[in-house]
Amino acid sequence: MADAHQKNHDYHIIDPSPWPLIASIGAFVMAFGGVGYMRYLSGGTLHLFGLDWAHPWFFFIGLAVVLYTMYGWWSDTIKEAHEGHHTRVVSLHLRYGMIMFIASEVMFFVAWFWAYFDASLYPGEAIQATRTVFTGGVWPPKGIEVLDPWHLPLYNTVILLLSGTTVTWAHHALLHGDRKGLISGLTLTVLLGALFSYVQVYEYIHAPFAFKDSIYGATFFMATGFHGFHVLVGTIFLAICLIRALKGDFTPKQHFGFEAAAWYWHFVDVVWLFLFFSIYIWGGWGAPIAHM
Repeated sequence: MADAHQKNHDYHIIDPSPWPLIASIGAFVMAFGGVGYMRYLSGGTLHLFGLDWAHPWFFFIGLAVVLYTMYGWWSDTIKEAHEGHHTRVVSLHLRYGMIMFIASEVMFFVAWFWAYFDASLYPGEAIQATRTVFTGGVWPPKGIEVLDPWHLPLYNTVILLLSGTTVTWAHHALLHGDRKGLISGLTLTVLLGALFSYVQVYEYIHAPFAFKDSIYGATFFMATGFHGFHVLVGTIFLAICLIRALKGDFTPKQHFGFEAAAWYWHFVDVVWLFLFFSIYIWGGWGAPIAHM
């Protein structure tokens, strides 16, 4: 009788899980809460389902539910791995899932690059948001002082390239069973990621232009800001991997969680190189440079 229920395939049939439903509810509340939050900031209202969503708390409640779902769902995935359910077939599908996620992120950044190049290649058609005047037919627009690409942006480029090296070192150490090298490489990567975020915040605080001043500021902050958000997420991702490495969760044969984090981090590195060359160097070419 026991043999009839014995698993003789590489597929994992997961137990019924509440996380998809909870995630959907959290995302729904967060989406409408975000719109309501913007209405709240502008002094408006948003009546829906008998509630006034023009309040900041709905957004943060939805965000808390989404974050809790991420924690619970990924904890279950880690538990399944420890129980031996991540066979070769399951691991392959997890890799496909991560590849598709990164591909969707690539298209996400394509949208911001598209907006930036549309405004910069056709500056005569780009209108400043607050002044409703043309850019003067040049890019960057007249009156804009740009950041020196060979100062803080170059510094951050070196930081990210170094972090790509340290995460690769950690990966090779893991494959060779070198736990000390894994922990050292991950620690350095997390510190470099935090340093990058600190430098970018400093750069934003001292930027000579604002988001609302012109199409240049809007496209600059949207592209680099969302990349900065991805760096923050990647740093948290790697910090969790560091905690798991300290607990001994990873082995040379089973460490997809770390691999996914490393792939994501290398994706962040590559996007930054495109940002550095297209926005900081090419996009600011010939404009007066602000001295910080």
